[in-house]
Amino acid sequence: MDPSEKEGLVVEESAHVSNQTKAETCKKNNILSVFIEPIQWIQMLSSQLNPSFIIGIVLVYGLNLGFSGSFFKVVTDYYWKDVQKVQPSVVQLYIGLYYIPWIMKPIWGLLTDVFPIRGYRRRPYFVVAGVLGGASALMVAVIGNLPAAVALACLIGVAAGMAIADVTIDACIARNSIEVRSLAPDMQSLCGFCSSAGALIGYSTSGFFVHYLGPQGALILLAMPPVFITVLGFVIYEMRSSGLNYEKQKTMENLGVAIRGMYQTIKFPQVWKPSLYMYLSLALSISTHEGQFYWYTDPKAGPAFSQEFVGIIYAIGAMASMVGVLIYHKTLKDLPFRNLLFLAQLLYGTSGMLDLIFILRWNLAVGIPDYFFVITEECVSRIISRIRWIPMMVLSTRLCPIGIEGTFFALLMCIDSLGSLTSKWGGGMVLHMFHVTRTDFRNLWLVILIRNILRIATLGLIFLVPKADQSDALIPPDILTKNSTVAPDDEGLELVPENEKVEV
Repeated sequence: MDPSEKEGLVVEESAHVSNQTKAETCKKNNILSVFIEPIQWIQMLSSQLNPSFIIGIVLVYGLNLGFSGSFFKVVTDYYWKDVQKVQPSVVQLYIGLYYIPWIMKPIWGLLTDVFPIRGYRRRPYFVVAGVLGGASALMVAVIGNLPAAVALACLIGVAAGMAIADVTIDACIARNSIEVRSLAPDMQSLCGFCSSAGALIGYSTSGFFVHYLGPQGALILLAMPPVFITVLGFVIYEMRSSGLNYEKQKTMENLGVAIRGMYQTIKFPQVWKPSLYMYLSLALSISTHEGQFYWYTDPKAGPAFSQEFVGIIYAIGAMASMVGVLIYHKTLKDLPFRNLLFLAQLLYGTSGMLDLIFILRWNLAVGIPDYFFVITEECVSRIISRIRWIPMMVLSTRLCPIGIEGTFFALLMCIDSLGSLTSKWGGGMVLHMFHVTRTDFRNLWLVILIRNILRIATLGLIFLVPKADQSDALIPPDILTKNSTVAPDDEGLELVPENEKVEV
């Protein structure tokens, strides 16, 4: 072999080695990017928004709503079933009452917008939420043999603490979504991710604590997250209003302006039509959760899942919710509202048939074990639910006029909560009509079939959703200034640096 051929072989071999090295480097970079990209994303949001606002989202959505909400769900299900020994249809009526504080969100929003405490619009309400939630949880956990009515009142108090903290941070999110439109999907993605991560921890630990502490003893852990919410009220950055005497004189006037602003805004077709869709899409999907939960844990009729495994099912579902957030953030946040919600609702209706297959035990007929099938079903439903939920939240922020953004966003969330209440009570009545009890589940499959048909029928209402992109303004700009009740030098939480604010 002459020297030129040898040289050619060496060059080819070097090129091959170089390509392999590049491929290995790219693979390592791709693996590292999975961990680095979320950190860079958080850093980007912190640079564009005030870092204390990001901390607030993590605490309220991750700890208060994610962990507490999931832990609360599992533990109270067992509390009503094993301690109070209540029928599933009655439990659904009780759970519907948990939504009362969420339906009252416009009231909490009005308080945060027009009733500052010592010059602060947001901070005191975090403190109130933490104290109320913590005290209510301690009462039901520590005091034994509570009457059902007293226990229900305490659990509603826990829900009220969550709702007040949620509406306070939502007011900040709504304002930022107006001022920095391009970051609205990112903010909702962060909320969804924190909520799912907190739910993962809550669900994965709930079954363990229920097993070893009992349903009532496990409720004491719900008193811990409110402590952090109380601390948040002292550490979150907020500019104090000047001229407190002037503020007191203007309070009732501001209240009237806020109410008129809500009334004027809700009359616009761009606002009431999507609001109506959000309500009906939730209300028509009647809830069958308690009937399914009682069946899951029944040793005769159902698969008799243990307390720990029920928590694992929900925990894996929470992980699937995070996957849903990532799918939305990576591929769906640029789709128009109508197209995305149509797709999400279609998948939501069809995926509900998995519940029907499980209740009828067709999975066993084809050789699929219960534990594998229920985990698969939970993952699919959670991913679709999250993809369906996030654009609704983005749409809600797009409908808020600046100045009363906290109040109006709370009004929209009240409509959502009313839809969830209707869903719970509607499902409870259907369970009662078809005689689904603690021990009789013969007609449970029929209730689930009715629920799935109603979900698919909701597609006929998709015309109420605007065709606009998720970054578009949906209400006339003059409403934002006409209804504004916040003076430029007194904007409550100063969450966006002045050089980053966008003129609306």
